[in-house]
Amino acid sequence: MPSTRISRRSILKSAALGSAAAISAPYVSGVNAAGTITMGCWDHWVPGANKALDKITKEWGDKNKVEVHIDYITSQGEKDKLTAAAEAQAGTGHDIMSHRDWNIRIHERLLEPLDDVMGQLTKSLGPVSPVAEYLAKIKGTWRGIPTTVGSQVKPCQSRFDLYQKYCGIDLRDMFPNDISKYDKKKTDLWTWDLYLETAQKLHKAGYPVGLPMGQASDAVDWVGAFFKSMGVVFIDHDDKIKIDSDETRKALEYMKKLMAVNPPEVYAWDDAGNNRWIISGKGSGIMNPPSSWAVAKRDNPDVAKNIWHHGMPKGPKGRFVGQLPQFYGLWQFSKNKSAAKDLLLHISQRSSVAQLVEASYGYDLPSYKSLYDLPTWAKVEPPLGTAYSYPPRDDEETSVFGQPARAEVGAQMYNQAINTVMVAKFTQGNEKLDNVIKWAANELEGTLRA
Repeated sequence: MPSTRISRRSILKSAALGSAAAISAPYVSGVNAAGTITMGCWDHWVPGANKALDKITKEWGDKNKVEVHIDYITSQGEKDKLTAAAEAQAGTGHDIMSHRDWNIRIHERLLEPLDDVMGQLTKSLGPVSPVAEYLAKIKGTWRGIPTTVGSQVKPCQSRFDLYQKYCGIDLRDMFPNDISKYDKKKTDLWTWDLYLETAQKLHKAGYPVGLPMGQASDAVDWVGAFFKSMGVVFIDHDDKIKIDSDETRKALEYMKKLMAVNPPEVYAWDDAGNNRWIISGKGSGIMNPPSSWAVAKRDNPDVAKNIWHHGMPKGPKGRFVGQLPQFYGLWQFSKNKSAAKDLLLHISQRSSVAQLVEASYGYDLPSYKSLYDLPTWAKVEPPLGTAYSYPPRDDEETSVFGQPARAEVGAQMYNQAINTVMVAKFTQGNEKLDNVIKWAANELEGTLRA
């Protein structure tokens, strides 16, 4: 099956012409073919992971006599979102398009309802992640289905050798690679207070943690989970702005201490910055999926063999991890909707998901908890079991910055990175705490007006 990557130039050129991003004309295999399906898919960070989706779609296409053509579109420079925007404006393009974070909300009016597909999936796989439902089920209608490819959470990814040497903490014992061996007395010790204490020790030893504080998704996601665990509410279900609170003040004062023991460049990092930090061997910990571990396995094996993925620190309101699901949306202008729905159903089956998870070394995380028992997370190495606690285990819950506000409001909060800008103003800009909170309240009021 042919697959290509789309450049920024082709996207902008096609948008200017009033047409969708250019895609190669698919080859139709003979008179018995039932048509073609084109997919615009996120280009995977993990080397070689795209091949699993190629294989699964080709097998389905051969069986159903449908030619499936995939274009892999990088998220660098938001090229995947630019492609979706160009196609939405033109009313033509791929049949199926992958959408990150809030993009289903942005294009909801042009996306085909997928309640029939989701009905079959939840019947066989059980409940879907509340975050996925929040982002893709709009006014009671599913406008996208959660993908396995690219969907992720961002827990701690730590150098257990450095934590052992400089902090006296055995992360592998605290978060073992077997849920039956989890000990609440041990996991309850992993709090934000302990995280700060260890971050200070690691900084003193010359191996700081690297926590991005820019406006890219890695930063927004981990900071959103932190605020959630501290009980900070930006806007509630009833459109009430709640940012001026004791919880917010305590959270920002904590951040002042934590960001002081991070490398100063974290304020300028994009989503690749923390990956490079841990791979380089300079860093002791980040909050990220296993993609950086997978690259380290290839480029810096001495680092990879000492990486352990584990739960986020616990706050007064619980233990939360930032989740960033991806979705497949079916454009209403698709010419082959019936076949496309069948393909989406096939891609989402347990057998297909297992292949995708394995090909990504456990990076790809399905939005169904029933699939967290797949063997990949327990068997990838080195070290054996490094990714076992990448899926949320035990008391860890998923979150996305913007909840519990209405989704259209939450989308603006997320895309404007109001949470990380707040932190940067206070910790890097040294603005007064009350002024930062007033700034945030004013920004949040703007999201409600919009």
